[in-house]
Amino acid sequence: MSGQPRLVIAMVTDAIYPYHRGGKEVRYHELARRLAQRAEVHVYTMQWWPGPGERTEGGVTFHAISPMHGLYARGRRSIVQALLFAIACFRLLGTSFDVLEADHIPYFQVMVLRVVATLKRRPLVVTWHEVWGRSYWRNYLGRAGLAAWMVESLAMRLPDRIIAASSQTAERLRGLGAGRGSITEAPNGIDIDAIRAVSPAGAACDLVVVGRLMTHKRIDLLIDVVALLHADGVPVSCRVIGDGPERLSLREHARALGIGHAMDFRPHVAEQQDVYALMKAAKVFVFPSAREGFGIAVLEALACGLPVVTTSAPDNLAQHLAARSPRSIVCDPSAPALAAAVKRALAECRSRTDQGDFDPNGDSWLSEYSWETTAVQVAGALVR
Repeated sequence: MSGQPRLVIAMVTDAIYPYHRGGKEVRYHELARRLAQRAEVHVYTMQWWPGPGERTEGGVTFHAISPMHGLYARGRRSIVQALLFAIACFRLLGTSFDVLEADHIPYFQVMVLRVVATLKRRPLVVTWHEVWGRSYWRNYLGRAGLAAWMVESLAMRLPDRIIAASSQTAERLRGLGAGRGSITEAPNGIDIDAIRAVSPAGAACDLVVVGRLMTHKRIDLLIDVVALLHADGVPVSCRVIGDGPERLSLREHARALGIGHAMDFRPHVAEQQDVYALMKAAKVFVFPSAREGFGIAVLEALACGLPVVTTSAPDNLAQHLAARSPRSIVCDPSAPALAAAVKRALAECRSRTDQGDFDPNGDSWLSEYSWETTAVQVAGALVR
């Protein structure tokens, strides 16, 4: 209604695009600028950029509430960074907002923001990307995993409302009794028109994967697959797009297996359009991740016209997206199973090309995953 003050949304996340690239960063980037068309949006984060601690871009105002602290230590998320960022979130007590929205990672800040929201008498809405659970934490950290699970369990009970980034995450949250109020499903999305407007890059390859180079992404398993295929007389080439703490060890792993020449590591691809162009220059998208709360890269690959090969690992929720496409294969999370699936996908790709029935605009269901639709769902959860 004309004359009414705009809703003020405070969004809290420790990492933002394009300084740090991942599914949650892309989500905040896409949704914040769309929400800014209907509300006043402020993003509170670490100072990723040089210069003043406040900047405005795309109608969104970014505030640095803490210095930049490294996200990772010895290949895992840094507890020190998580605690320092959580403490910095007390600074929101001096700000004005109508609703407080936060990213659940890395948990500690949710506890501080519960205090902030309660003292300011404003609702706390937390976006949940994935649920780890007790058994996963135990496998990840050993005995310390129990304490980590207690932190996660507490954090999921503090928000007034939760926004789940996938239906499977919503189901897991409900099964664990999460949330003081409702759980809204608002999946990640893609910009299909932008993806389809990009032409393939000139440097062709057989396989491609996109993602942060973290242990759970299992790029090491993909390298094993490439080695198996080479040993079987199928000399595939593979492109790895992304950076992370595992980059050097993955390069060494490829060299040790004698396939360093077949691996094309691209850690610094600045523009998203360039990522899509490199993806389109490949034949098959291979996604061996053991843990995914959603899997935006799978949607992007399908929109690029690529068949997807991924695994049935229990915590790889991207498998549910791949399973919707007749062009994709979900297999056991082992190198032999992945190698067999990749050979099959490459053969089917050649068959479709030979028969002239390859349709890069297939999988019409992808239109369900638009950022515009997700922005409407998130806005509804924030103002409820």
